[in-house]
Amino acid sequence: MVRARTTTHRRLPVLAATAGLIAGLGIAPAVAAPAAARPPAKTPVAVGYGGAVASVDADASAAGIEVLRKGGNAVDAAVATAAALGVTEPYSAGIGGGGYFVHYDAKSHRVSTIDGRERAPLGAGADLFLEKGRPIPFADAVTSGLSVGTPGTPATWDTALRSWGSRSLGQVLKPAERIARDGFTVDATFRRQTADNESRFKDFPATAALFLPGGRLPAVGSTLKNPDLARTYEQLGRQGIGALYRGDLGRDLVRTVRKPPVDPKSRRVARPGGLTERDLAAYAAKEQAPTRTTYRGLDVYGIAPSSSGGTTVAEALNILEHGDLSDLSEKAYLHRYIEASRIAFADRNRWVGDPAQESVPTKALTSKAFAGARACLMSDHRTLTSPLAPGDPRHPVPCGTRGKAAATPYEGDNTTHLTVADKWGNVVAYTLTIEQTGGSGITVPGRGFLLNNELTDFSFVPVTPGVHDPNLPGPGKRPRSSISPTIVLDHGRPAFALGSPGGATIITTALQTLLNHVDRGMPLVDAIAAPRASQRNAATTELEPALWNSPLRGRLEALGHAFKENPEIGAATGVQRLPDGRWVAAAERVRRGGGSALVVHPDGPLPRH
Repeated sequence: MVRARTTTHRRLPVLAATAGLIAGLGIAPAVAAPAAARPPAKTPVAVGYGGAVASVDADASAAGIEVLRKGGNAVDAAVATAAALGVTEPYSAGIGGGGYFVHYDAKSHRVSTIDGRERAPLGAGADLFLEKGRPIPFADAVTSGLSVGTPGTPATWDTALRSWGSRSLGQVLKPAERIARDGFTVDATFRRQTADNESRFKDFPATAALFLPGGRLPAVGSTLKNPDLARTYEQLGRQGIGALYRGDLGRDLVRTVRKPPVDPKSRRVARPGGLTERDLAAYAAKEQAPTRTTYRGLDVYGIAPSSSGGTTVAEALNILEHGDLSDLSEKAYLHRYIEASRIAFADRNRWVGDPAQESVPTKALTSKAFAGARACLMSDHRTLTSPLAPGDPRHPVPCGTRGKAAATPYEGDNTTHLTVADKWGNVVAYTLTIEQTGGSGITVPGRGFLLNNELTDFSFVPVTPGVHDPNLPGPGKRPRSSISPTIVLDHGRPAFALGSPGGATIITTALQTLLNHVDRGMPLVDAIAAPRASQRNAATTELEPALWNSPLRGRLEALGHAFKENPEIGAATGVQRLPDGRWVAAAERVRRGGGSALVVHPDGPLPRH
């Protein structure tokens, strides 16, 4: 059993040398390359003054930096970056989807959040994905109007700008509008994602015309333009989001959902959805309190339900705080991280849904008392068995469980995340999505954006027969998410912020990156680059190749762990405030083609001590 320890404040690392897990695996340290060797478009780390932006895409990060250079704040830059991602990362995000926005205000030292999750139609019931009492095939549900929820991204942008921004929607959409009109350069990741969707994209003429120019996959190095989206952004900037929620843009969207425009020559059956103009008019992004816990003297803030990200990361941290991770071997460290993830996911699956329609014990799930009761399940000498039964956060009993275990259902993994800071100290961590790679596959004709398939995040039927499932569909209900944008404060000031795409692996990616940085002493860019493991209350834990092929796997298997290989888990970004006032922007080195970290005024390398 893991011994309890007193919580102590831990100084965050700023060195550019990697220790701990990476060194233990024999992987070369992830240090910044000399300036002459860096790719001109993408760099994984940047340091300097004036603010910072980190995303998966160079054009999108540059859009955010452009807004910061013109005097905009972190919120303005975050919306500009997100809008640009809707152009260059259209299979991951866009105005046809939704997301979650976490904001730190430097004046008030407060963290606030926006739930911009998509909603089911008001006419939807628990049988949304059932036919003759049986769930329809998952792939059929994805590529259909049935899977399309009311988009929340435009409302999120508008809410954030009105609450904390300093620029209008029209102003911050200009960089993305320009990229859509002039085009962006197709890279290998974009071509591969297009190829993965080629067969279904061909079945929708508007999608094929946009993403399969001339009926062929776009060539790497070619320029892809989206004039329809440029006009859509221009309209949103001029008319406001009412164009979508109460205007002609919304009418086009509803028409597309209710009668998916399939090629007449195709054999595809794309089921119609029930979305209406009333659903659009009734939608609102929700400003709500964040989740909060403390960890090693730091304050950790996340997104509350309808996402399970904040509660699950907080519970796992609270469990892990019962032992010191800093001096453990790689084997012992990963074992505890995996076990804490397993326990937290057992509780997440049972208790988290849309709080507007479900009784979600958010405060109890993130409490130290509940974590203490669950931590006693862990042992350094054996492995728990999944699926593990949940505990009862409202009435915690040491090592107690309540009812049957609930497995973790599949979630699409191609979301995107951006992290932004400005010269005043404001910070944004924002994760947005259309769910699967390519969403529903359905482009709104003449509008230039794909529709989401977020409603497939609902459980089609109860995960465990006879046990209440808080994530069944319902009228106007938000499906449960795993999105986990996280902001960490040190005595009320920003220490760092991070987030990732990856479906249910988002939670473990955010958790492991935070632990690598805080407990294992890795600089943020190295904490992001470190090889990942993901346990989600399943029989096997997923490992990236660097862990799969390492001797560490065998040592963990000797404890009872079972593994399967996952070629890539997540694609994180983050920002960190250095003691001298500079910002570090950090992104992936390799995953998803590498990320783009930029600062307004570059100012040399990370300090070395």
